[in-house]
Amino acid sequence: MPADQPAMRTAPNIEDPDAFHARWVAAHEGLTEQQSFELNARLVLLLANQVGSAQVLAACIDAAAKPWRHGELQAPPA
Repeated sequence: MPADQPAMRTAPNIEDPDAFHARWVAAHEGLTEQQSFELNARLVLLLANQVGSAQVLAACIDAAAKPWRHGELQAPPA
């Protein structure tokens, strides 16, 4: 990767992870399962827009999918 290209962060970088998690969980309260899926999809797109870099986003997608691609986790039933 060229030096001027941003890299995916792997070290913890969330300012207040407990507060973030609590707010994320609270946002799902009262939603149906489908609405929760849609909320998560919207959140992913909003956060991806904050990242911006196609290279970093590709690395994040690959890292998130890795456990299923390498048999470390089972994919949820269809």
